Amino acid sequence: MAQVHRQPEPDLEPLERVRDDALPENLLYRDDGCEVHPHCLSCPLPRCRYEEPGGLRALLNHERDLQIRRLHAHGLRADALARRFAISRRTVFRALAKQAPAALNPNADRRTNRNGDKHPTKP
Repeated sequence: MAQVHRQPEPDLEPLERVRDDALPENLLYRDDGCEVHPHCLSCPLPRCRYEEPGGLRALLNHERDLQIRRLHAHGLRADALARRFAISRRTVFRALAKQAPAALNPNADRRTNRNGDKHPTKP
């Protein structure tokens, strides 16, 4: 039988003990939710309202603005959209202005200067 030669193990210092309350399995997590949904872990929002800059209002406005742009693309006018969402016409125009320029104008990447010369497009 062949002999196995073991290298002497370096002196290892014992690890510091971790606080018991620092481990996630030892924490009591209360899933209280918020006014949007009674439980955080099953909330339908794509991102927690407390983590979103602007909070719940920003999340709701974002969804509303997407709907406004979609309906406008199908031919609804600003007056009709303002009435439908109970907002001002100016708010409708702000929502439409958030749309990507390329989506508004398919030739947006073909920029020209005052002389009609084309600017090089950025990659």
